[in-house]
Amino acid sequence: MSSFTTKLVVSPMLDGRKWRLVNQFTYHIGSKYSNDYIHVPADFITDFASIPWVLWAFLPAWGKYGKAAVLHDWLYQTHCKTRKEADDIFYKAMLVSGTKEWKAWIMYYAVRIFGWLAWH
Repeated sequence: MSSFTTKLVVSPMLDGRKWRLVNQFTYHIGSKYSNDYIHVPADFITDFASIPWVLWAFLPAWGKYGKAAVLHDWLYQTHCKTRKEADDIFYKAMLVSGTKEWKAWIMYYAVRIFGWLAWH
């Protein structure tokens, strides 16, 4: 099973909406010891999950899926994977983080439908 192998440590930005990674963190694809991994570097800026504020009561920008959202932001900004691969990694990373499957599916389909806006 895929795995986050380092802790996510962030610091709030002055705008109150974005966060800066204090340390890099790593996600291994496939298994904890896989050579297929993604490093998100220190100083990367994220807004976690880009969820419209009207849905925050149901799906806040931060939750168990926080690491997965940062990973997804990194993949969308760097284009080091295809958009489909980035979205699939996001889904699996949410499950690894303990996000309930129904919530992960909603967020996955949201990025599949609307993610092209952020991808470009």
